[in-house]
Amino acid sequence: TTPLTSLAPRLAPILTSAARLVNHTLYVHLQPGMSLGGPAQPQSSPVQATFEVIDFITHLYAGADVHRHLDVRILLTNIRTKSFLPPLTSSVQNLAHPPEVVLTDFQTLDGSQYNPAKQQLERYATSCYSCCPQLSSVLLYPDYGPGVLPVGSLDVPLPSTISPASPVGRSAKQPVRGHQRGAVGGTFDRLHNAHKVLLSVACLLAQEQLVVGVADKDLLKSKLLPELLQPYAERVEHLSEFLVDIKPSLTFDIIPLLDPYGPAGSDPSLEFLVVSEETYRGGMA
Repeated sequence: TTPLTSLAPRLAPILTSAARLVNHTLYVHLQPGMSLGGPAQPQSSPVQATFEVIDFITHLYAGADVHRHLDVRILLTNIRTKSFLPPLTSSVQNLAHPPEVVLTDFQTLDGSQYNPAKQQLERYATSCYSCCPQLSSVLLYPDYGPGVLPVGSLDVPLPSTISPASPVGRSAKQPVRGHQRGAVGGTFDRLHNAHKVLLSVACLLAQEQLVVGVADKDLLKSKLLPELLQPYAERVEHLSEFLVDIKPSLTFDIIPLLDPYGPAGSDPSLEFLVVSEETYRGGMA
C-alpha cells in the first residue's frame, strides 16, 4: 500500500518478514496509497502502468532471489496501460494456490495488530481473489534498520531495467503504451524470477493476446547439459499456471519454438517482441 518510491528501499526487509510466514507461494498485489485505517472499506482501483512500475516489479523479483523457497507472483490484474483503462470488474479472480494468510506493509500508529485494519484487509483480499475460507491477516512490521528512510523522504527513481529497441528518452512516471498482441520467447526451464520479469513485462504490454514461444528440439542442442532440462510439457505446465495467475484476462498461445525467429518472424499481427539480453540478437534479426 506504500507509494512505490518509498516502498523500493523497504523491499528487502518486507520480503524477509513475509518469507518467515510463507512456505511456498507469495502473491503480491500492488495498490499504492491505499489506506486501511479509515472507516470506508477500500476498493481495488486501476494502477497506471508506468516505467516506474515495471522497474519496481523487476527489483522485487530480483530481491526475492535470496528466498529460494518462495514462488513469488506479482499480480497484474489491476495494473493497466494508458491506452486500456477500462473499469475493473467486480468478479473475484481465482488463483492456482488460494491464499491462507494476507500480509500488508500498512502499519498502525501504535505498532499493533489493529483489528479493524486487519478486518478491512481480509475483506479487501476476498473481494479481489479466491482465498481459503479460514483466511487470516497479518500487519507486517519488518526490521527496516537505521538505513531505511521514513515514508515520503525518498524520491529517487529506481535504476531503469527495461530498454526499448530504439533509444528514446523516458521518465519513471511515463505511462507504458499497451498493444493488442505481442510475443515473448525462451526456454523457461525451472521457471525463475528472471523469467518472471520477462513474462510480466510482456503481460503488461499485451492487452488481448500473448504468444509465448518455448524452446524445443533443435533449439535445445546448444544448451549446456540439455538432458537435464525439464521436459517441454512440464515447462509449459508451470508457465501456463504462472501466466494465468498474474493476468487471466489475456489469451495465451503457448507454442514450441523450433527456430530462433519463432512466430515474430512470420506473423505480421504481432505488435511487439519482448527479449532478454540473451535473446536480444535473435529478436533484432
